[in-house]
Amino acid sequence: MKAQEFRTVLEPTGGKNVAIVVPAEVVAAFDHGKRVPVRVTVDGDHTYSSTITSMGGRYVISFNADTRAATGRGAGDRVEVRLELDDAPRTVAVPPVLDAELREDPAAAAAWAALSYSKKKEHARSVESAKADETRARRVAAVMDALRA
Repeated sequence: MKAQEFRTVLEPTGGKNVAIVVPAEVVAAFDHGKRVPVRVTVDGDHTYSSTITSMGGRYVISFNADTRAATGRGAGDRVEVRLELDDAPRTVAVPPVLDAELREDPAAAAAWAALSYSKKKEHARSVESAKADETRARRVAAVMDALRA
């Protein structure tokens, strides 16, 4: 599949949220349905993985806070976008402290394995971003409770 390139203006989607609106012909060119996993390159120098989704009758890609900080771009800015189909398996590195807990609880480990990539990423980021050991322990406990529920 050939990469798709286009220019667009980043659009606000409510609150602090910003999105790349993807032209319908770009989505169609991937011939991969309406939810297309892609590698997104913005202005030729920042690349991240995301998924084209449908929202409000338009196709969009999230342009989250991390991406805004890395690119210095936000709502209203014009950007050059390059999209490539990303059909590689999406994996999340499990933080060691959470991995240790999962190894001790096969049911929670099975629940973890059944989570979507984005849920795994969200839980892992929560644990990894804790600065204090006490906070990290609370967050691991919260993840484990959610997996057992």
